[in-house]
Amino acid sequence: MTAARMRDYLAARAPELSVVELPEAHTTEYISREWKVLPAQVAKTLTLQVGDSVAIVVACGDSRLDNRKIKNVLGGKGRMLPASEASDITGHPQGGITPLCMAAVLPVYFDNRLKRFDEVVTSAGSTHAAIRIPPLRFAELVGARWVDVCKDEQV
Repeated sequence: MTAARMRDYLAARAPELSVVELPEAHTTEYISREWKVLPAQVAKTLTLQVGDSVAIVVACGDSRLDNRKIKNVLGGKGRMLPASEASDITGHPQGGITPLCMAAVLPVYFDNRLKRFDEVVTSAGSTHAAIRIPPLRFAELVGARWVDVCKDEQV
């Protein structure tokens, strides 16, 4: 995935969004610090194998998946795909996976906790590029289903 390909994808589907090139590989901590957002606002994309199927789950950067909830929503135990397999399927490099502009059509699920923010940050298909996007718009662009798949916060 190149930044130019992501820009073309966004120009056709979401011209209000732009790709921001980063001086170093992005991590939740880096994006949170440099872009002045909460770690939870960094939308992480997880590629899960469930039986013979693959699904994409997008969650807050500080959330952890709840195996029981994943099983209930996706119909089976979810297993994280190895990075190389996830990259092959999505067309994005390890560390740059996003449900935007994927090589394959996969079911996409967004954890409900993302809705609490006006804006989240997602990878732009590269380890050195990101996009600021309202989560409702993000879900609309990728045809995501809103679900509850993360562990509840401990008080």
